[in-house]
Amino acid sequence: MTTPATDFDSAAGADAAAVLRPHAEDAFAHELKALAAADDRPRPTRWRLSPWAVATYLLGGTLPDGTVVTPKYVGPRRIVEVAVTTLATDRALLLLGVPGTAKTWVSEHLAAAVSGDSTLLVQGTAGTPEEAVRYGWNYARLLAHGPSREALVPSPVMRAMAEGMTARVEELTRIPADVQDTLITILSEKTLPIPELGQECQAVSGFNLIATANDRDRGVNDLSSALRRRFNTVVLPLPATPEEEVDIVSRRVDQLGRSLDLPGGTDAVDEIRRVVTVFRELRAGVTADGRTKLKSPSGTLSTAEAISVVTGGLALAAHFGDGVLRSGDVAAGVLGAVVRDPAADRVIWQEYLETVVRERDGWKDFYRACREAGA
Repeated sequence: MTTPATDFDSAAGADAAAVLRPHAEDAFAHELKALAAADDRPRPTRWRLSPWAVATYLLGGTLPDGTVVTPKYVGPRRIVEVAVTTLATDRALLLLGVPGTAKTWVSEHLAAAVSGDSTLLVQGTAGTPEEAVRYGWNYARLLAHGPSREALVPSPVMRAMAEGMTARVEELTRIPADVQDTLITILSEKTLPIPELGQECQAVSGFNLIATANDRDRGVNDLSSALRRRFNTVVLPLPATPEEEVDIVSRRVDQLGRSLDLPGGTDAVDEIRRVVTVFRELRAGVTADGRTKLKSPSGTLSTAEAISVVTGGLALAAHFGDGVLRSGDVAAGVLGAVVRDPAADRVIWQEYLETVVRERDGWKDFYRACREAGA
């Protein structure tokens, strides 16, 4: 059942610093390598780490040799444990949640920790063809020599089946229903028929699949009951407390700032807390003290959007300011995130601005900046 420790150093590791957005297995190669060296627990076939080590990689911790594993997911530990355990069984994993709850982020890091490769990815869209899930053909070879294995172009899912790896399908509910159902035989029978050749590709031990879908898309292309039964669904919630969300935004903004070579902003946590407070109150439809009912705008106002707003503000402060993140640096980003529908959302935002932000102690500068941004 166990496999030997594997070196997580990527062939492209030397160039990882030059990549704008390295894959998880490259960006955190040192943590994965340290975990593999310290991991003495049983590992499922072809897993790079034991389930315990995979959970530690996502949740963070300190190893016996002093290596600090940074948290990749801040949330209930049980959610991560259930997700990891699912991948160790014959059931696929469906990560479900509203936009911005780190579904893609968790999916990528799970695949990196389990298989050492997060790139076996099918991106779901309304135009995703069946070939993206099954296989396609090299038409030059097909015309020259007829149907053959050499002319077949495997999909990421087919490659994962053949190599005992973890495949990923992003935005499953955006994929047309008939293409979605291509996964039923793959997940239930662990085989992919190739009728043109009279053959099949059978999954080897270690293969599994992680799919993501968001709650807002449930009416786009609902999953059939037959397909949904093939998944164990894990719902990723929004951060439970303001402090937890501020911590998530702060960590991710710091990571993005380093990758973009942005000078470190000072006192950024104050503006992060304001952005998070605005998003949480409008999302919930009530102020933090519970005294004032609010109308919610059409946007999701997710944690991911808060990260984007603060990162943009940090860039403004670094390149057009003195490096200190202030209200004026985030005001335009907040306005853009809240006002998605110019007619309805602008009224909601103005009401919130005048009845809540204007009266809040210590928020006068934020109020003025938001008024100027919306002028």
